Amino acid sequence: MGELKRTTMPFTALVGLDKLKLALVLNGINPQIGGVLISGPKGTGKTTVVRALADLLPDVEIVDACRFGCNPQTVDFLCNECSAKVAKGEKLKTRTRKMRVVNLPLSTTEDRLIGSLDIERVLQDGIQALRPGILAEAHQNVLYVDEVNLLPDHLVDDLLDAAATKINSIEREGISISHPSDFVLIGTMNPEEGELRPQLLDRFALHVAAGTRHSIEDRMELVRRNLGFEDNPEKFREQWDENQQILREQITHAKDILNEVTLPESNLRAIAMACDALEVDGVRPDIVISKTAITHAALENRNEVSLDDMKLASQLTLSHRTRRGGLLEPPSSDDIDRAIKRAFEVTKNKDQRKSPTEVPAEPEQSGDKEKRKSGGRFGRQKSFAKFGRQEGKKKKLKE
Repeated sequence: MGELKRTTMPFTALVGLDKLKLALVLNGINPQIGGVLISGPKGTGKTTVVRALADLLPDVEIVDACRFGCNPQTVDFLCNECSAKVAKGEKLKTRTRKMRVVNLPLSTTEDRLIGSLDIERVLQDGIQALRPGILAEAHQNVLYVDEVNLLPDHLVDDLLDAAATKINSIEREGISISHPSDFVLIGTMNPEEGELRPQLLDRFALHVAAGTRHSIEDRMELVRRNLGFEDNPEKFREQWDENQQILREQITHAKDILNEVTLPESNLRAIAMACDALEVDGVRPDIVISKTAITHAALENRNEVSLDDMKLASQLTLSHRTRRGGLLEPPSSDDIDRAIKRAFEVTKNKDQRKSPTEVPAEPEQSGDKEKRKSGGRFGRQKSFAKFGRQEGKKKKLKE
């Protein structure tokens, strides 16, 4: 940890990038959100922010002396060694440690990523012959992949398997050994250097585009802080210790009350309706929005999810999602806000006679079919907007 303090600027001292910092903090509070993809041109501070996060990560409980960092609370999700001890009636010794940021270099080999097996030793010693890889180190930690869009395809496949199943399996010569590998996936990429495979893109729960636009004052302040940090890192960190500690306490408190935060049924329905109206692919976005909104409410020290929580969560979750089977580009920020706001208003409308999920179909106008075939941006969202306007007219007539 000493090296980290000498070389990494404090998280709270970083200028700007508020949305990115918030997305990272939310994952620190609730690793079950699933990670962040950070896109942006070079020089925007993507890697700096991720490295600075390590100082704020909370503690996790692990099985003492376990090579895979098993979580003793998940008895049905232990490595073979820990499972064998439990089966014998042994009590697992535990300890706590801080979550870490584990780096996955682009030059990594497949054996280094998933681990390697000595076949002769496997036959004699079983899992003891497994040499753990990066996916073992990443369990209950943050796995950071810089320039993730440049990662070789065979490593992407291994990463996808582990991210989907939370288990890393190593198969050699007909022998298979597995261990838990549940991690927060954080990746950075420069879109100018290539796109990301859709399968991997979908595995990143949240997305933030790190922009290069800073005000003159922000640019000046950024230079001041960098010069001060380089001149005397220890003194600089001392100046920011109080801010760091305040944020650590906020993260810890949010983790403590996370299970007490409720997501009202009407809000859950609004999330589902918004995702349906925007035609996002799959149901993973609905799940991620719900988890993120709950976590943000906890960070704000509230026990119920609000519309603002859902708006923020939707922005972070949907800005990189494919729609209508990949035929439509991700929704814009305005599209997302309108969809979640209208869905929220519909579910809150107590006078509505029909179920909010039963959105009346609009009569098709000439050219509507062609617009949908051509991937028009607002296909389903337009009818959803019309429905909202119709309901408003009905209200006025009643009045």
